[in-house]
Amino acid sequence: MWQPEPGWHPMPGSTGTSTVGVWRASVGERAVVIKRLAAPAPYDPPELSDPRHFAYWRREADVATFGLLDDAPGVRLTPTEVIEDGEGITLISDWVEDAANAGLFVVHALARFAAAELAHVRWLARNQLRDRLARVARHGGWPTLQRTTVAEVAHELWRRREAFLDQLDALPQVAQHGDPTPTNLPGREGDLLVALDWACLGYGAVGGDLGLYLLPAREEFEPLLDAYLLGLPDGLATRDQVVRAAQITSVYTALTRAEWALARVAGGEGALLAKFRHPAVAPHLRALQRQFPSIEALLEG
Repeated sequence: MWQPEPGWHPMPGSTGTSTVGVWRASVGERAVVIKRLAAPAPYDPPELSDPRHFAYWRREADVATFGLLDDAPGVRLTPTEVIEDGEGITLISDWVEDAANAGLFVVHALARFAAAELAHVRWLARNQLRDRLARVARHGGWPTLQRTTVAEVAHELWRRREAFLDQLDALPQVAQHGDPTPTNLPGREGDLLVALDWACLGYGAVGGDLGLYLLPAREEFEPLLDAYLLGLPDGLATRDQVVRAAQITSVYTALTRAEWALARVAGGEGALLAKFRHPAVAPHLRALQRQFPSIEALLEG
């Protein structure tokens, strides 16, 4: 059975459906990050083996070996060694120092990356938000939010989710990182963004990456939107199209994450309202609160 080596230092919050763990280590004088992916077992969800699903287990390894993004606009990958065995895959990547990238630089780079040509690859993620909401639906939707002050809004948005997903499908579909958190976008080489964790690489509505980045961003929507539009190639999409995609993506993702966080603490003692300040809940609620203007825009549109 595969085991991490002694002396590897585990990194927090680094496990998932297929991710066994992530460690910081040294190989000689080289500082590296080591990530272990487990191959799906017979009892695992079938989407882990679906090359078009966002949860496809080996996409990050395929990105590293295929060379697909070697000349992609706006971004750079870290050199990564891929070691495969019967139980899974080990990824060994160069450590990337945090460049404290400003949000405006990040979204400008993501917009440039939107022009990348990736269509010939079969293992790119598609319909990411639709698949994520389908997973939520299998678990009953957003029941915990129904016990909060946003219950009526959450109910209406859940009821109309298919219509909004259809709107996303009708927008220009572009290359997207799929998980553009600050942790995954730490480095910089000149005017290129050094991005990590390409496990959700695929195609989505133009502005989708912007909508995801809005949730943890320090900057407000309008300056980030302007920077994103400046990075898009001429004629790729209109401002209204980008705004719509960003609004739908950010709102539905924020509600889903708030539901997930609240559901984890809801079963404990005390009223649910008293748990809003829980450190595992409060950041998701603050992110949701920042999306209220976009929620209003969706409900009025």
